[in-house]
Amino acid sequence: MSRQIQDAYIVAATRLPTAKRNGFFRTTRPDDMLAHVIRRAVDQVPGLDPALIGDVIVGCAMPEGEQGMNVARIGLLLAGLPNSVPGITINRFCSSGLQAVADAAAKIRLGEADVMIAAGTESMSAMPQMMGNKVSLNPAVFAKEENIAIAYGMGLTAEKVADQW
Repeated sequence: MSRQIQDAYIVAATRLPTAKRNGFFRTTRPDDMLAHVIRRAVDQVPGLDPALIGDVIVGCAMPEGEQGMNVARIGLLLAGLPNSVPGITINRFCSSGLQAVADAAAKIRLGEADVMIAAGTESMSAMPQMMGNKVSLNPAVFAKEENIAIAYGMGLTAEKVADQW
């Protein structure tokens, strides 16, 4: 039995502007920001029945605190999507939002869904304990030297990629 892989298309896109840590959005909850962009994206497709959305996949690098639990599910409910629409939060650190898009496209391409929402949400202002002072990584992960990169910040990672490529 063979199955045809279908194409996936982005038909609506939106985003919030970026701001400095502890800047303009410092008092805005990440789930509220997510709900806003979900509503705006759905508004761009007026003929879409929201009940047909197969899943909402949201990338979040630090899914804790105000952006914890299943922030995807919380955001879609705050956006007014039907309770029947599922949501899943994924974490691939700085590429979490990109991974959400890839996973949503894969579900469409494989015929598992016709309509998906992929997004990312994050507020470093909501995560002060992760920004410098109290990162509590398991020290055993560093027993192998090749694992040291897990602790690199994105600035150092970018420098290493630039040196290599």
